Amino acid sequence: MRRKTVVLLGLVAFIAFLSGGWLLQRGGARAGNIYQQARMFESVVAYVADYYVDSLGEGQVYDMAIDGLLRELGDPYTTFLRPDDFERLRISTTGNYGGLGIRIEVSDGWITVVAPLPGTPAERAGVQAGDRIIEVDGESTHEWAIDHAVSELRGPAGEPVDITIARPGIPVPLEFTIERARIHVKSVQYGTVLPGGIGYVQLATVSEASARELAEEIERLRGEGATSLILDLRNNPGGLLNEGVAVTDLFLDKGQVVVETRGRAPGASAVHRAARDQQWADMLLVVLVNQNSASAAEIIAGALQDHDRGLILGATTFGKGLVQTVFELGPGQQALKITTGRWYTPSGRVLERPDQQDRTRIAAVVAPDEEPITAVTAPEPPDSLRFYTDGGRVVYGGGGIRPDLVVALDGLNEAGQRFARALGRRIPDYRSALTTYALEIKGEGKIKDPDFSVTRAMRTELVQRLEERGIDLADSVWAGAAELLDLQIGYEVTRYVFGRPAEIRRQMQRDAQVKQAIALLRQATTPNELLTLAMRAQEDSSRN
Repeated sequence: MRRKTVVLLGLVAFIAFLSGGWLLQRGGARAGNIYQQARMFESVVAYVADYYVDSLGEGQVYDMAIDGLLRELGDPYTTFLRPDDFERLRISTTGNYGGLGIRIEVSDGWITVVAPLPGTPAERAGVQAGDRIIEVDGESTHEWAIDHAVSELRGPAGEPVDITIARPGIPVPLEFTIERARIHVKSVQYGTVLPGGIGYVQLATVSEASARELAEEIERLRGEGATSLILDLRNNPGGLLNEGVAVTDLFLDKGQVVVETRGRAPGASAVHRAARDQQWADMLLVVLVNQNSASAAEIIAGALQDHDRGLILGATTFGKGLVQTVFELGPGQQALKITTGRWYTPSGRVLERPDQQDRTRIAAVVAPDEEPITAVTAPEPPDSLRFYTDGGRVVYGGGGIRPDLVVALDGLNEAGQRFARALGRRIPDYRSALTTYALEIKGEGKIKDPDFSVTRAMRTELVQRLEERGIDLADSVWAGAAELLDLQIGYEVTRYVFGRPAEIRRQMQRDAQVKQAIALLRQATTPNELLTLAMRAQEDSSRN
């Protein structure tokens, strides 16, 4: 009997040897041996690369495997960054790239300059808003995609590029040879002093110089008479954690908590505090947020709210409260951006919204000329999501930052929505016609005042141009869209004739959130009074 057993075991071992150990590996895999599972994975990759019906290289199969693994995590923020993705991330977090220094868009199939950035090669060469770049290095740009145009115009600092421009009002093309330079896109996009000594600053992103740029801008506004401040974080997608902390540090006292991170990896859990006393303790502060304020922008808003330093006004923020760490992988400019923790405000609120695993929710900057969406007031959260500020005010968790005062922007009215539905897929054609018309008005040189009125004749001309493009809508639809058309003609013409700052000032005249912030700052004399006025306004709004 014993001899039969030995023979049987020898036979099994011999079969296992001939089969490459498959029998033994199958049993081990069930036991969860990680090394055997790794060999199993290698075998799957090899079989797919060699035998799948369509040709796939092993490199492509490994790429697919990486993407599949990360997709199965169900976390849209954990991604494998290939060289182009890694470069875009680097530019967004540093604000630095090699290029000419222009903002562009596509209009009527041509690359159109929205604005040259101040102090850049494009501005010094004389490139203007509204210029159409019709050639780059002798190649026509007609029907170029925006991404292709960006890649062609960017390049190493010091390298020249030849561009040919068609300028409104100039009958012949203009030729430029411009040497690329290191461009820094400032995170502070716009600042001004409004009547009553109210400073207004837009912080567009949270990149590596945001705190310094914001401090410099506020000092400039104070020098021009600003005694209070509106900090606009609307459509700010966030950015670097350390810069979000540094921006918040400008408004808090030394030692106050800005944000806490919690994760399971070593070093992932930490409490970040203000490192120095605030610079402008005498300035009342209103912070504007909306549904596209995300990530580090939410850290800023949450800390200022929890410490009762500023009034948060607008719509509930995006709710992106996860910490990402970037690990560079090898020399090929590839990296893994992986979620390593969660953010918590000083009062203990988690910023991540529970439904943020939905990949369709992306924090993106909304184009400034798009109609805003009316914010919807969320139902009152349960008691378990109640938290308290330093002063004892109730604030709510559940994801994102809920404003102290919810103020909805005016969305499209019924007639405007009917117009948008009627346009349907022709909206890009509408936008192109609008931009082309604005550029022609610029070329005529007849608009001298940025506060000009849009006339009925201007609206009629735009409608005629749209109909010539085959956009033939009912008279009642055109009539219902009259107010919307007048607004967008006004914004577009102002942008190309007077520049982006003038366009922003024009938009602010109809901005319900800015107007509410101004009204409160004109009444209040202390932070407590500002918060009290906002609470009363919120109660009045709820009753209505």
